[in-house]
Amino acid sequence: MSIKSKTLLSHLVFFLVCFQDSVHGRLLSSTAQKPNPDDAAATARWLVSRNFWGVLNTISSDLDATPFGNVVSFSDGLPDKGTGIPYFYLTTLDPTARYALKDPRSSFTVSEYPLGTCGKTDPENPTCAKITLSGKLKLVYAKSEEAEFARSALFAKHAEMKDWPLDHNFQVFKLEIESIFLIDWFGGPKPLTVEQYLHPKL
Repeated sequence: MSIKSKTLLSHLVFFLVCFQDSVHGRLLSSTAQKPNPDDAAATARWLVSRNFWGVLNTISSDLDATPFGNVVSFSDGLPDKGTGIPYFYLTTLDPTARYALKDPRSSFTVSEYPLGTCGKTDPENPTCAKITLSGKLKLVYAKSEEAEFARSALFAKHAEMKDWPLDHNFQVFKLEIESIFLIDWFGGPKPLTVEQYLHPKL
């Protein structure tokens, strides 16, 4: 790695560490190993950090307010340095962004299954973890530090995004989390507050 590349990398890492407080999510180094199911916060953050895509649900404005689910790519930070807050790169040519701008109420679901750690277990089995984050899908101001952070995080996980058509006007959105539904073992959903999720015990 060249000196210039090392310098740019160190600046980006410094930026991420300084920026974490403004997005209200503690940086969490993710591991390939699934956390203990008893640690709901660690499991939730692991699920979000390790995943690349999920189903984003919005309220339709042209289908009589029918919930509309859409497969989307996302990132919550640089690989293995997640903040817990999902960011998306969306265009209003797609219904999801248009709906969110009219009614921001949204939910986002990811499953452990795509990670390959569920083995032959069915995705609906409680031991194959899944999480739904509910809240409001908000547009991030394009010239803000948060948007810069989000684009870096998104492009690090989804390199082709950088080459998506400029005339499609892709913009950064984020989910402002208000509630969490997590299943990672038998016995029903795990109690987990947004505060516990965003600031897990290390």
